[in-house]
Amino acid sequence: MQINDLRKLGRFKDIVAILAKYGFDDIVLRLDVPGSDLLRKMHPVETGKSGYERFRAAIEDLGPTCIKFGQIMSLRPDLLPQEVLAELEKLQDDVPAAEYPDIESVVRENLGVPIRDVFSRFDREPIAAASLSQVHQAVLRREKTFVAVKVQRPDIEKTIKLDLDILEGIAGFLDQQFEDLQVYDLPELVRVTRRNMIKELDFTQERNNMEIARSYVSEESYIIPVTYEQYSNDKVLVMELIRGKNFKGLCSASGWDRERIALKGLKVLVKQILDDGFFHADPHPGNLLITEDMNLCVIDWGLVGRLTEKDRFQLISLLKAFVEKDSEALVHIFLRICHTGGRNVDAGRIERELMEILDNYHAVPIKDINVGQFLMSMTALMRAHHLGMPSNLSLMVKALVTAEGSARLVYPELDIVSEISDYVHGLVKKRYRPEVIWRSVRNSLASLWYSQRQIPEQLGRVVGRLEQGRLGFRFRLEKLEQLVDSLESASNRLTAGIITGAIIMGSSMIITTGVGPFLFGFPALGVIGYIVSVVLGLWLIYTILKTRPH
Repeated sequence: MQINDLRKLGRFKDIVAILAKYGFDDIVLRLDVPGSDLLRKMHPVETGKSGYERFRAAIEDLGPTCIKFGQIMSLRPDLLPQEVLAELEKLQDDVPAAEYPDIESVVRENLGVPIRDVFSRFDREPIAAASLSQVHQAVLRREKTFVAVKVQRPDIEKTIKLDLDILEGIAGFLDQQFEDLQVYDLPELVRVTRRNMIKELDFTQERNNMEIARSYVSEESYIIPVTYEQYSNDKVLVMELIRGKNFKGLCSASGWDRERIALKGLKVLVKQILDDGFFHADPHPGNLLITEDMNLCVIDWGLVGRLTEKDRFQLISLLKAFVEKDSEALVHIFLRICHTGGRNVDAGRIERELMEILDNYHAVPIKDINVGQFLMSMTALMRAHHLGMPSNLSLMVKALVTAEGSARLVYPELDIVSEISDYVHGLVKKRYRPEVIWRSVRNSLASLWYSQRQIPEQLGRVVGRLEQGRLGFRFRLEKLEQLVDSLESASNRLTAGIITGAIIMGSSMIITTGVGPFLFGFPALGVIGYIVSVVLGLWLIYTILKTRPH
């Protein structure tokens, strides 16, 4: 693999050194980097860890870009096996805070004025620091309100784009060199992650996400911080400061109604997915805050998912079938959600394996059923059969799994299936209300009316092409090569049969002439012709019997 850019070469060698350190020698050797043998000797291999643990440790050593890359990939259960996802979920943004003068420079450059002109107070130490940004507490000078100021790390965008360029090159190279890795489609993984990381670098997009999410809020006990558009842009986001304790911190806290908190968090996140169709893609415990007056606040809206009405209906139907343990409906919906990428699939085998998954839950009490485990089993089945899942549905699966995990962290005894079941049944009833059915029928009739109005125009185009002699048809013939081979074989046998018949006729005519030389008392040419025709005839019989179906 060739790297010509000097900046990329330096970073590339850092990556190779870390891969060597954690025992990925086969990858290092295939990359064929000058001095790779020396790098391997300089960095002793980490031992005592599994391959998955070494993989996660290598990502942590590779820095902010790769940590964020891994965190985003942990949201795609349709693309990676559970063992890899489990390690990626452990990735921590354990990075030191950027120096205050650098943060001050970013704020001044993006707001166009010194910090003191906008904020009467701006804490030098951040209240949170992550791989892409950090958050500082401040007070707006004009509004005199406490705010949280999210600031992008200096030059992080350049660093990320450089790293992603290198990762894209490595992914393409590994995809060609390691056949076992092709099932993961590494180049596509990097492309998808690049798109998501670029979105997360744009705080304007995050602010828009927060405003959209707020438009769906229907109860006072659910809070999304108010944002200040006049002080925000793509690298600085100023929002209302919400004081509270995150779900992770509740584990060691006392005096809280844990069941109520867990139930509130679960209901809000399930509503986002099933009702709103606009949901937080990573509701892990650190992103869920509970205030002293028991209000729930969801933060960090950089990555969100969207579901169409059709998606939500399919998901509701899937969960309803699962809760009711209706295996036939479950199989039908599952196969409808998947896409095959043009490949033939063994639907019968998939149905049997899906039934086996469902059988595991038949004897389990409803309160003990793990919805997340069930959904992950389904995505594993998809992956095993190389079935595709729309990325938004995959993101939803992971969000639902994460939401369940966050709720159980606060209150492990929470009966999640019963709560989801009540919500799903309520949505099903709502979906089949007369006004909803009428709206669906009205939309279908409108679509049909629009389509029939297009028919005369479409017919006109067809007739026009027919008159001009430009009407053509495209056919796709399956197994065309086998058909051609069969025709060629048949024509060869037919030709051989005609030649054999001609030789027999010619030999018979020669024998009747009585002209020498003679062989066995008959004209030699006629005898030889008979021998040749017998050989050809036997060959024809053999080939016909050989190709005949049993």
